[in-house]
Amino acid sequence: MIDFTDQVAVVTGAGRGLGRLYALDLAKRGASVVVNDLGGSMHGEGADSKVADDVVAEITAAGGSAIASYDSVDSPEGGEAIVQAAVENFGRLDAVISNAGIFNSIAFDEMTPTQWRRMLSVHLDGGFYLSQPAFRVMKRQGYGRFVFISSSGGLFGQHLEAHYAAAKAGLLGLSNIVALEGADHGICSNTVLPFGFSRMVTETVGDSKALEESGLLDLIKPEKVVPIVVFLASRACELSHQNYSACAGRYSRAFVGLGDGWLADADATASADDIATHLSEVSSTDTYSIPGSIYEELFAVVDRLGANPSQ
Repeated sequence: MIDFTDQVAVVTGAGRGLGRLYALDLAKRGASVVVNDLGGSMHGEGADSKVADDVVAEITAAGGSAIASYDSVDSPEGGEAIVQAAVENFGRLDAVISNAGIFNSIAFDEMTPTQWRRMLSVHLDGGFYLSQPAFRVMKRQGYGRFVFISSSGGLFGQHLEAHYAAAKAGLLGLSNIVALEGADHGICSNTVLPFGFSRMVTETVGDSKALEESGLLDLIKPEKVVPIVVFLASRACELSHQNYSACAGRYSRAFVGLGDGWLADADATASADDIATHLSEVSSTDTYSIPGSIYEELFAVVDRLGANPSQ
């Protein structure tokens, strides 16, 4: 059994839906949990401390350990306060599940700058404001686990969600850097792209009853997302710099591959006409690599050209 005894976890957006389930499972496995939730609406309006309090009560009633946090992740002060709540109450911080978010659907050509920024401020800025102070704590400890909740909407696209997709895709980039810079300090960072019936799905579909009758809602029960998130947050996980999809009981790695492409001669500068001529090679995915960093991509191409940048 994956055990979190003597470990401390922060779960943001933990008052409802998937976040609540992550918090409950971590607590059941022995973690002391900071249940963070502002208690606002799915659109980011209002606040209600009872939302986090109820989950804390649920955990403590089952014999677990938890405290509530009502700070918003959308400011540096809020992110710092959430991390300090863990350290001041439990003495350390082992795992962060960055799950807090808001959601609404807006056509791209109708979206206002305010709507764009509001979405990014919670998802992407919030991921940074929370992870940076947590990273500092974990670096001092020599250990830590980050799980950023991203979305297939960001990696593959979703109609009416330009702001949400951009924010969620941004978390993949953030996680990559946390993974690279945390590697020498026992810190792993990964993302999860979840499918689960929650408030977000309820407000997206027109007729949830029809989905329920079709059996789809049972297939995407939020409980089916929990295993991969909890594993990635645990000591059992030594993976880092990865992305995983959790959909209807199917768990799989999502990755960005780089095709071998067409390589122009080292002493030539290609033209747009050359690209058109070699487009099938440029676009081919028959053979590909998955660089571990921007440096690996560069050096792989340089190596194909037969150059040695160290000389």
